[in-house]
Amino acid sequence: MSQENQISVVIPQDVIDNITNKLQECKNDLAPYLQALTANDRSGLFKMGDKSLPTVQKVKSYAETNPEFVPGYMDTQEFLKDETVVSQLTPIANILEQLFSDVDDTRLLAGSEALQAALLYYGQIKEANKKGVKSAKPIYEDLRQRFSRK
Repeated sequence: MSQENQISVVIPQDVIDNITNKLQECKNDLAPYLQALTANDRSGLFKMGDKSLPTVQKVKSYAETNPEFVPGYMDTQEFLKDETVVSQLTPIANILEQLFSDVDDTRLLAGSEALQAALLYYGQIKEANKKGVKSAKPIYEDLRQRFSRK
């Protein structure tokens, strides 16, 4: 039984190191401006999506051109800062989502193929051990702990 091979790439280590360094630089550059939230924090927030973003941007425009309608209890400067941050981070988030999706899909596919191959090898070692091949026994003993069904 042959194994279907859907991915066959070798990423040079210098490419991995370069990307890792660049991503770390990006993380470090943005760190002072980013805010982490707990799952509970996230669940209690209004969510701005693709439909509400243009609405907020339109309100920004109106608030700037018609400030007489801004409620006295609304902090206009904070509203403008918040909208600017959303506008700045949205393209970065879009790139990161695309990158994460492609990296995760590639990792999933390569991992699936690697696990299938490992299972084939384990099956061969298991069979060799069962037939009394002495050199297979220590390998089988080591691997069977990892492949045992629980």
